[in-house]
Amino acid sequence: MKSHETFVKVRYAETDQMGVVHHGNYPQYLEMARIDWLESLGISYKSMEEEGVMLPVFELKLKYHKPVTFHENLKVETRLQELPNVKITFDYSVFNSNGDLVTTATSVLVFMDAKTRKPIRCPKYILEKLQD
Repeated sequence: MKSHETFVKVRYAETDQMGVVHHGNYPQYLEMARIDWLESLGISYKSMEEEGVMLPVFELKLKYHKPVTFHENLKVETRLQELPNVKITFDYSVFNSNGDLVTTATSVLVFMDAKTRKPIRCPKYILEKLQD
């Protein structure tokens, strides 16, 4: 399935007392990568929300393999697991400056109508872009 690379530079404020990236920052890195992945396909997250489609996180799994420190450049590879229906699932691999795998993750999001707050099917225009 479609994949995309996003690059993130670790900021000092994202590290903890031990000098490593605090585990709570990784969901933000994944969100940045996911939005970047959508934009690489010509899908604006902002426009999608303005059209009444929301994508709340339903499930998030992370596995930390190695610590990351301040000022490192991370590469986040984002991959779509399968064509979405009501849910869309992404797999992520995060690599450090040396190319070592530091974190793996999976997120499941649900397409939701912003007004009714009920699940909906993936919009047709998104499916079309994914099948190109």
